[in-house]
Amino acid sequence: MARDEENAPQGNAAYSRLLDALREGRLNPGDRLRETELAERLGVSRTPVREAIRQLEADGIVVHVPRQGASIRTLDYAEVMDLYEMRAVLEGTAARLAARAASDIEIEELFDMNQALADTGNTPEAFALNRQFHAAILDAAKNRFLTRSITSLQKALMILGPTTLTEPDRAMKAVEEHFGVLDAIKARDGALAEAAMRAHIEAAQRVRVRALRARPLYDGDML
Repeated sequence: MARDEENAPQGNAAYSRLLDALREGRLNPGDRLRETELAERLGVSRTPVREAIRQLEADGIVVHVPRQGASIRTLDYAEVMDLYEMRAVLEGTAARLAARAASDIEIEELFDMNQALADTGNTPEAFALNRQFHAAILDAAKNRFLTRSITSLQKALMILGPTTLTEPDRAMKAVEEHFGVLDAIKARDGALAEAAMRAHIEAAQRVRVRALRARPLYDGDML
């Protein structure tokens, strides 16, 4: 038991670092997760790595492939569409609830955050700010059950790799779409805020689908 408790922090740290690698595109769908290699890369023993892989499997990110072992899941076309459909529903709901529940200070902070995103352009800093922006809207919605649902969905979306903001011009278009959402939230118009957020997610979905279809391995059935 004592050894398990000792390894728990290292396991959580390894889990976080593997999520970062997935988010940043250093781990990709189909990649094998070899415990020995990961332990060496992360500078830990195999036990925390094994625990991290178990957590990723519980998230639905990792699967065990016969004769290969643990691998990052590959999503097919229907799964990608389903994920974005649910993201539009959940984040649209978050925007609607934020229009009702957000304080004036929270709304001002959201505007400042989006302006900072506009100022940074297409950079890793912008990608982090974008995640913070969406998380702040979720916080402003003040619904714990919605937070849990979106957090779970976001982990599944990590399988898709880096944010669509890496695509040319997408970052500035996203900023404009964010301001549309924020204007509706500031006006306390929940229906308009929800519609604007749904449109924003659907725009990201179109960029994602175009990028995935452009991959050489695309065969018409799989993305």
